[in-house]
Amino acid sequence: MIGYLRGRVAHLFADYCLLDVQGVGYRVFVASSTRSRLHKGEEAELFIHTAVREDAIFLYGFYHQEEYDAFQLLISVSGIGPKVALGILSAITVDGLCRAIHQKQSAVLTKLPGIGKKSAERMILELKDKVSWTDSGTENPAVEEAGLLVEDDMISEATAALVSLGYSQSELAPALQEAQGCKSVQEIIKQALKKLNRF
Repeated sequence: MIGYLRGRVAHLFADYCLLDVQGVGYRVFVASSTRSRLHKGEEAELFIHTAVREDAIFLYGFYHQEEYDAFQLLISVSGIGPKVALGILSAITVDGLCRAIHQKQSAVLTKLPGIGKKSAERMILELKDKVSWTDSGTENPAVEEAGLLVEDDMISEATAALVSLGYSQSELAPALQEAQGCKSVQEIIKQALKKLNRF
């Protein structure tokens, strides 16, 4: 199994990149947080999860070890496959995800793509004792400083919606600094888009 890849980013797409490793192009699927750190033509090193099926081999890449670890935890939950796990990590930070699980916030989890009530309950049941190591809150200090508390369902929902539009977590953190004062998801999104100069 491939543990990591280091090479030049040959092409970037919405949810994957082509990584040129000594002339061989590997298609690596990535979450938005990892994609935001990749730049065409530059060198990159990614932690890799290799998913083998009867008809294909899929590679999933992660810029940080903690994101890779969170992915491994997610796919260990029955009913959550690699694509859903990657979508989850594109919609919420690792710290936010682990807090929601540790604090049993199913309302936050059900707002994640591909996660319904039963899946959220399974995530909490199967992972709540495995995520206590994230309580230090160091996984995404930019988001912490911006006050993006996962306890606030509106901010979580707005963040997920903005990520689905192609924005990265690093872009959203400063744009959502004043979101705590908003009274609706729509207002949060509108204000964030204005700050991003794309409204």
